Amino acid sequence: MASKASAVWTGSLKEGKGTISTATGVLKDANYSFATRFEGADSGTTPEELIAAAHAGCFSMALGAQLGGAGLTPTKIETDAAVTLAKTDSGFAVTRIALTATASVPGATKEVFDKAAADAKAGCPISKLFANNTEITLDAKLA
Repeated sequence: MASKASAVWTGSLKEGKGTISTATGVLKDANYSFATRFEGADSGTTPEELIAAAHAGCFSMALGAQLGGAGLTPTKIETDAAVTLAKTDSGFAVTRIALTATASVPGATKEVFDKAAADAKAGCPISKLFANNTEITLDAKLA
């Protein structure tokens, strides 16, 4: 399975602008720019925001799978992801991803939930993508 997306950029780095679209059409010509990425403007998205969305979704699904493997069915898993883009010696890089999750899981003990959350963090494909070069933190709680 291959997921696809595309981006179009026109102009210089600071004055230019771009759009991002996904093959499914969920994103269609979503705007992004230097201002949204580096200056905090809220008129579009950023590649890092899309990574945050992907990681939050991936972790939530992975946690659901881990809980299912333990014989538990979550009623709700909410995950937020904060992706930090920072200037490093070799240029800009994603240096940190902070995952925060809250889950309602009838019958789950703290110990079983904590193990499922740690295993989900380690096993999520997006976590694996960043595992060797980015700090990934997790704050997971039972609701």
